[in-house]
Amino acid sequence: MPLRVPSPSSTIRFGSFQVDLHAGEIFKNGIRLKLHGQPIEVLALLLERPGEVVTREEITQRLWSADTVVEFEHSLNAAVWRLREALSGDADHPRFIETIPRRGYRLIVEVERH
Repeated sequence: MPLRVPSPSSTIRFGSFQVDLHAGEIFKNGIRLKLHGQPIEVLALLLERPGEVVTREEITQRLWSADTVVEFEHSLNAAVWRLREALSGDADHPRFIETIPRRGYRLIVEVERH
């Protein structure tokens, strides 16, 4: 994949990752990762409130409109799993995203906003 520099005005950094919220892209060491849609939306919500618990209900409301018919539990779990996979993390040994059982998720890394 080609190296690309994210737009500094909408960039958030954590660890070796950069997230360009405006473009909806995530980079690791300057290389764009194949991650889009719901996992990026989940990450954006967690980045808005680092260190705070973001409830499953809040994430569900952000990802799907009230009239959407979908298996929310399965879809939300799949989005978080894809996000963790892209960040090289897992639920048992969280590096970036901590699961708060029956409540939600928390970003457990410091972020830099640019």
